[in-house]
Amino acid sequence: MSGSPPIRVAVVGAGSFGRNHLRVYRQLESEGKVVLSAAVESNSAAAALVATEYSIPVFASVAELISASLGITAASVCVPTMHHARVGCELLSAGIDVLVEKPIASSLEDADALIQIADTNSRILQIGHLERFNPAVTAVLPHVRQPMFFEVHRLSVFTPRSLDIDVVLDLMIHDLDVVLSLVRSPLREVRAVGLPVLSHKTDIANVRLAFANGCIANLTASRISTERVRKMRFFQPRQYFSIDFAHQEALFIDVSAANLSPGQLAALSASHDGPHPSPGLALSKLPIELKEPLTLEIESFLECVRTRGIPRVTGQDGRNALALAFEIERAILDHVTQTGLERFISSI
Repeated sequence: MSGSPPIRVAVVGAGSFGRNHLRVYRQLESEGKVVLSAAVESNSAAAALVATEYSIPVFASVAELISASLGITAASVCVPTMHHARVGCELLSAGIDVLVEKPIASSLEDADALIQIADTNSRILQIGHLERFNPAVTAVLPHVRQPMFFEVHRLSVFTPRSLDIDVVLDLMIHDLDVVLSLVRSPLREVRAVGLPVLSHKTDIANVRLAFANGCIANLTASRISTERVRKMRFFQPRQYFSIDFAHQEALFIDVSAANLSPGQLAALSASHDGPHPSPGLALSKLPIELKEPLTLEIESFLECVRTRGIPRVTGQDGRNALALAFEIERAILDHVTQTGLERFISSI
């Protein structure tokens, strides 16, 4: 909105996620549409570092932030998942629009509370499912018609970050959200296997989702890999897409009606790095303007704050991804019971 005063924002939580939000808001200040005005961090040492680096007041609690009357109208919530609902509800009740890091909350009841309070107070509630803003995902959206088969791999090396949640809520939930947004059909069946390896929660998981429209999605997530992989491949009638989230690349293959053999289809399905051109296949890379997904996510959030528009990732979207993640966790536990793995596993 032209001529509007800049949005005064705060970041709640100055851990690894929070510091990235702080960095992006500060970078966006140069456009004159936003002012990074404050942060909330209960750890005194971390608070002191943020106050020095960004020259902003840092409060020990949301209540202190609100009491300071700094004119904050929007905030990022980057605290541990178990505190998302409490912090988010406190901000929303104070009339502050909120961007909550994924997952939306630690329970469906908490997710419902966030959604209800945002609605009651007519506030923006956006959930930080970052990959929805990945330029590679955005590039394929105009071409999506009827995806029927997904293969998804999200692998990371082990770090002590986010060990309060398992790999489904930590990594796989990104891809669950993207798949749900593309398929848009009720879920019919969930099969899953997962194991804790280096932590006390599931570190590696493989999932098969079956949707009512016949679409099948196979997803693997690991936080104990020796390499970093962020890839999604999906097929729809006569077309194939390969998305590399990390490199922001999208490969598009249009299959002509002629000269396509069953062997060529099998080769497409077997390739992890993208197929090579062959008769009957028209391969192209979709044009993509590279940009940090977090910057795009925050820019979209700020635009919603300015225009009172509907976020690309709504509270209901966040709840849907969380509900599916919980179904997967239950399926993993069922598999553990069925296979007698309890004797090897002390806690999942």
